[in-house]
Amino acid sequence: MTADRDTIYDDLGIPSVINATGTKTRIGGTLVREEALVAMNRAAEAFVRISDLQAAASERIAAVTGAESGYVTNGASSALTLAAAACIAGGDLGVMAQLPDTDGIPSEIVMPRTHRNGYDHALRAAGADIVDVGGNDYHLGTGSENTQPWEIADAITEETIAVAYMEKPFTQPPLPKVVEIAHERDVPVIVDAAAELPPTENLSKYIDQGVDLVAFSGGKAIRGPQSSGILAGREDLITSVARQHLDMHAAEPVYEPPEDLVDIANLPGVPLQGIGRSMKVGKEELAGLIAALDAFVEQDDETVLAEWHDRAKRIAADLEGVDGLDAELENAGKTDAVTTVVVTVDETRSPVDAGELVLALRRENPRVFVGADDVHRSRFTINPRCLPDDEVDYVIERIAAQVGTE
Repeated sequence: MTADRDTIYDDLGIPSVINATGTKTRIGGTLVREEALVAMNRAAEAFVRISDLQAAASERIAAVTGAESGYVTNGASSALTLAAAACIAGGDLGVMAQLPDTDGIPSEIVMPRTHRNGYDHALRAAGADIVDVGGNDYHLGTGSENTQPWEIADAITEETIAVAYMEKPFTQPPLPKVVEIAHERDVPVIVDAAAELPPTENLSKYIDQGVDLVAFSGGKAIRGPQSSGILAGREDLITSVARQHLDMHAAEPVYEPPEDLVDIANLPGVPLQGIGRSMKVGKEELAGLIAALDAFVEQDDETVLAEWHDRAKRIAADLEGVDGLDAELENAGKTDAVTTVVVTVDETRSPVDAGELVLALRRENPRVFVGADDVHRSRFTINPRCLPDDEVDYVIERIAAQVGTE
């Protein structure tokens, strides 16, 4: 691998990126599967009624997740916004037309405080108010959990329209317990599982645990279009999503969307353009996501994870030979997580600190992106999943050059 590769970005006069950080949206997510690219090109050759295509996608999503219904969104973020909108509005067209104004409408979403993050803005965009509960006790070492189940139960009132949960292997309280608490009070649970693939079995894991709506990214592990997402869950809530998302600019006498997706029998009229209108999904993204999802569920997790693990081992071994750096594997040996290389910069031996090194790599041409979440701890990470073997040597070479040991 050399820096003189030819890409369309060279034609545009901008540097391309060597991706050693994983499926990050800021650098394009992942590379779209060949099956999805073929489907997208074919979709571009003809017109289709988008609601028909969404209905077909809904059947496929339901089949692989075990959910009653499914929907394709333009990213996991819009899936969360539409999930919140569905929980707020239900089947009420008047409330749909009012969103995101929720004055006088129940709109509270209960969420454990340690699940709060920048992405929960997607829930608030629908007009929801997040009520967070719990503390940071576990991480402070006080001997208590961050959020006790009773705190979630106590926060649910007549104003509560959902409980939200950010799924990670370490999040507490356990999701099944949260679902039990919410359902005892007739409140749905929304799970953000955008990045929780692989393993493939996670597609159905959360529905099996009883959640009402779960969001996945379509442009990460599934390797569909970067601008695609998946929402799976209860049929009535997905129906609400469809009513708020599909183009409703139609005369009532000829308004006839797919019955199994929109359920016009229970509508007093044609819905207005909903909050989801600005989140529309094109026919190409829909077709591409369907094709990518079909291919994803056919792949063998053990084979894919083993390939990434072997690549990570090679990277760690090579970086151990670079003066000023120490490398170790994280998640090594687990079958449900990507093995990542954690690199510590020894500033007593390196002429640059971790932040300077990461920034210098990003300023190269092509740019080299490594994980920067821990630079304040003198560490960066290398994720092997989007870094093909023929680019590994180049990344190691450029890292070594930046610490002066090329």
